[in-house]
Amino acid sequence: MRRFLKGLVGVALALALAAGPAGAQTNEQVRIGILTDRSGPYADAAGQGSTVMAELALEDLGGKVLGKPVAILSADHQNKTDIATTTARQWLDVDRVNAIFDVPNSGIMLAVQEIIRAKGGLLFSSGGGASSFTGALCSPCGFQWTYDTFALANGAGRELARQGLKNWYLLQVDYAFGEAAAADLNTVVTAAGGKIVGRVKTPLNTPDFSSFLLQAQSSGAQVVALLNAGKDTTNSLKQANEFGLTKAGQRLFGVIFFEADALAVGLENAQGLLTTSPFYWSQSP
Repeated sequence: MRRFLKGLVGVALALALAAGPAGAQTNEQVRIGILTDRSGPYADAAGQGSTVMAELALEDLGGKVLGKPVAILSADHQNKTDIATTTARQWLDVDRVNAIFDVPNSGIMLAVQEIIRAKGGLLFSSGGGASSFTGALCSPCGFQWTYDTFALANGAGRELARQGLKNWYLLQVDYAFGEAAAADLNTVVTAAGGKIVGRVKTPLNTPDFSSFLLQAQSSGAQVVALLNAGKDTTNSLKQANEFGLTKAGQRLFGVIFFEADALAVGLENAQGLLTTSPFYWSQSP
């Protein structure tokens, strides 16, 4: 993973050096900004860890790219678009940042993409997963890796549909990620001859999924899809087990589920969950 990050950051910083905003072309440094969630539902999956990993990758590179020293800035977007866009403008206009990295929260990712499109620079998103980022809202300055909602839906979602589970109920987080995941999953399920029998939108970072899960339970759907991420996923999964959804025969689909999430919910609560993993860090040498 360290070697992978070293290569990824090296390529990204070289691109940033070549294609940074006009005001940054005379920088003595290459400057990158880690725009992340340190305090909300994605803090465990990204958060301060994203900054630390960038620093480790930079350390492996010797602190320089193409002979120029690299500086790392970081900020907490707090899952608020106004804070994120203000930070992005400050970085590009004043701090001469060449590239912005991470950006968990698809709504914020898409908003920052438009700022980058207008002002220059580069955006490398690993946290935001909406497939529209590289689809309808594609930009030549925006790069997405690790996963997107199209890949996540077509992995485990297609497999469940192949198994004959045709009726689905969606618990989708109420912002861009949930909308993209619902649209991509609906395409997969419909193509397999299934249908979405119901859906409910859930607030971001809500601690209580009880009313939403009761609706999913009463729907009689064969599969309940948790179209959320981070702490929203772990909370909804724990509560789904408290209400006995899996014991009653309903399958759970987690659109994105990290190893840290499995450790957080425990083996018993994770039983029967099917998810798509973009990578597993120790799968091979």
